[in-house]
Amino acid sequence: MTEPQLYEPGPANLARVLKDGEKWTLILVRELRHSPKKVWEALTDPAQLREWAPFVVDASLGAVGTVNLTWVGRPTPIETKVTRAEAPRLLEYSDIRWELEAMGSGTRLTLWHKIDHRFIAWGAAGWHISFDVLERLLAGNPIGAIAGADAMKLAGWQRLVAEYSKQFGVEATSWTRRAAQKS
Repeated sequence: MTEPQLYEPGPANLARVLKDGEKWTLILVRELRHSPKKVWEALTDPAQLREWAPFVVDASLGAVGTVNLTWVGRPTPIETKVTRAEAPRLLEYSDIRWELEAMGSGTRLTLWHKIDHRFIAWGAAGWHISFDVLERLLAGNPIGAIAGADAMKLAGWQRLVAEYSKQFGVEATSWTRRAAQKS
């Protein structure tokens, strides 16, 4: 297992946002070298999610139904309804939608996540890091989930937030600037 402190996120990937009131939809795309079936398992299996995602669940996300989802840094689970689970191409729950598209032997993974507009760049940076960790897990080189306060301690965190803020044409709020300075 690689030590998380040796991990440094790469530059911001192309991402976009759809602006709609207070909640914006963050859209991130990552091309993975692994099959949609393998990626689907990592998106739905509680044990694999624990290794890369910014949350844990008490049951599989691979079928329509209810699970308890707990975000990193939040002590209280949220009852979450999986509304669509069409293996291995589409998964929807809460404010999150995953689309998997086969590309040769790999997968184009697209995340759609509704996030409060004040934290859209933070969300992009956090998911960017989670995607990096997911890629390492799928490649058999897991480093363990890096989310919440742990992600904000990374040397590249502030850079990623700044890069995504610039991409989205948003400015960090004073609260987010202060929090980033403390990390």
